[in-house]
Amino acid sequence: MTAHALVFVASPENKPAYREALLMLGRVALNRKLPPPEVLSGWESAQWIYERVDGELRQEAAAAVAEIPVDWALVPVEGRRKKLLVADMDSTIINVECLDELADFAGLKAEIAAITERAMRGELEFEPALIERVSKLKGLALDALQRTYDERVRLNPGAATFVKTMAKHGARCVLVSGGFTFFTSRVAESAGFHANRANVLLDDGAALIGEVQAPILGRAAKLDALRSEAAAIGATEQDALAIGDGANDLDMIKAAGLGLAYRAKPLVAAEADAKIDYMSLEAALFFQGYRREEFAV
Repeated sequence: MTAHALVFVASPENKPAYREALLMLGRVALNRKLPPPEVLSGWESAQWIYERVDGELRQEAAAAVAEIPVDWALVPVEGRRKKLLVADMDSTIINVECLDELADFAGLKAEIAAITERAMRGELEFEPALIERVSKLKGLALDALQRTYDERVRLNPGAATFVKTMAKHGARCVLVSGGFTFFTSRVAESAGFHANRANVLLDDGAALIGEVQAPILGRAAKLDALRSEAAAIGATEQDALAIGDGANDLDMIKAAGLGLAYRAKPLVAAEADAKIDYMSLEAALFFQGYRREEFAV
C-alpha cells in the first residue's frame, strides 16, 4: 500500500473552520496513531501522511469535515506534484460560460443558458447541444465577442496563482475548452497557460454565421488532449492534473492521476478524486503538497 497525504484547505479568514477541521481530522489520524500534522500554510492548510490507507479512511475523513466549509483530498504521496495541468475554461478558470454571455448580446441568454446547463449536467450530448446554441447566434456582430470578453470574463480567484505556480515548478499547463479560441487565447495568456485548445467560431468578416469549425472539441477531444499533451512531454496520464466542472470534463478528470471537480455538477463531483467547493483554485496546489511560500506571486 502506498503512502497517502490527507490534506485540507480552509479560508485564512475563517480560523474556527480551520481549527475544527484540524481537530476532527486529527481525531481520525489519532485513531491510527499518527503524529501531529504538517502545516502547509498557517491557518489555511495542513496534512497528515498515512503510510498505509485502510478502506474506511476516506469515508471517515469525509464524515469528519462534512459540516465544515473546507476542501480536502486524500492523494498518493508518490508523483504528487503533477507534470501536466489540463484545465477546463468556462466556470472553472473563468467566472462565466462565454457562450451564455455572448447570447446575452443577441437577447437569447435564458434560452441558451438552459441548454448549456443541461449539457453540463450530462443530460444532452455536448456536440449537438453546441451546434444548436451556436446556430442561434447567426448574424451576431463580431464586436460582441470582444465586449463579452472585456465586460464579462474574469479569472476565478486563485486561477493565475494556480497555473503560474505549476508552470514555475516545471509543469506544462494547457487550457482545453469546449468553448471558443477567441476566449481561450486571451484567457490562456492572462492566466499563464502554455497552450490552449478550443473550438473555432466561423464568421463572414462582420458577423457570426452560426456555425462551428469541424471537428468539434468536446468530451472525447478533452481526453485526447490530456493523452497527447502527456505523451509530448514524456509523461503519463498519472502525471497529469485535470480540472473541470461539467460532463464534458468527466473523461479527462477520470483519466488523470489527480482529477479535480471545481464547484462542479453532481455527476462530475461524484467521480472526481477530490472536489473544490469552498476555496479558491489555490486549493489544487495544497492538494499537491505545495506550501504557500512556494506559490508564484
